[in-house]
Amino acid sequence: MARPKSKSELLDLGKANFEKLKGFIEKMDALEQNKDFPPGTMNRNIRDVLMHLHHWHLMMMDWYRKGSAGEKPEMPAKGYTWKTTPDLNRWILENYQQVSLEGAKKHLNTSYYQVREIIDSHSDEELFEKKRYKWTGTTSMGAYFISATSSHYDWAFKLIRKAKK
Repeated sequence: MARPKSKSELLDLGKANFEKLKGFIEKMDALEQNKDFPPGTMNRNIRDVLMHLHHWHLMMMDWYRKGSAGEKPEMPAKGYTWKTTPDLNRWILENYQQVSLEGAKKHLNTSYYQVREIIDSHSDEELFEKKRYKWTGTTSMGAYFISATSSHYDWAFKLIRKAKK
């Protein structure tokens, strides 16, 4: 499916990519799910990838809450710029090492539904009109949701599939 241009497309593609990712993981036995990836990736296993997705959901919800309250959210996160996103992603990786794979699945599932609720509460215009909100700058709120959901799930699926070949 092409990049979403409506709420229904965003919700549908997000769900499809999320279910594809979950289904791919669940087809593996427990040993394979917990096995480390070959060297060369920052995220070393499925847990790391799922917690990465979860944390980006949390950041998206924080941007949304602050932006909706008329504040300027620190994006992507306090102390980081879009240029230093790799450093942020390393921080995310290090921050969740104590979480189990099962815990990561639960965290991601919870934040997935929270993000979907936010998307579902808006109209097509609210999601996809550029420059509508001060906090989204020249882009649309939907573009941020695409990055945090459907596109990110596709990235995760491809990363895990490649690592498991």
